[in-house]
Amino acid sequence: MTNGKNIHVVPHGSGWQVKPEGGGPVSNHRTQGSAEDAGRRLAQQNHSELVIHRPNGQIRDKDSYGNDPPRSKDTKH
Repeated sequence: MTNGKNIHVVPHGSGWQVKPEGGGPVSNHRTQGSAEDAGRRLAQQNHSELVIHRPNGQIRDKDSYGNDPPRSKDTKH
């Protein structure tokens, strides 16, 4: 259902919603903290990115739980 899509924690009325990018809400929460916890679990299960928004809608933070590319080796000695 949400596999590979970014998971957003967004303000909704007097609470917060967890929803995949381009999709409808997955869950509603009273506090941002509980929405973040639910969003984080969903992002980890789906190997995607968690995008946490501020009350004004701006992006506050991002956490990636996907398949990040391997770090390049340092060529300096």
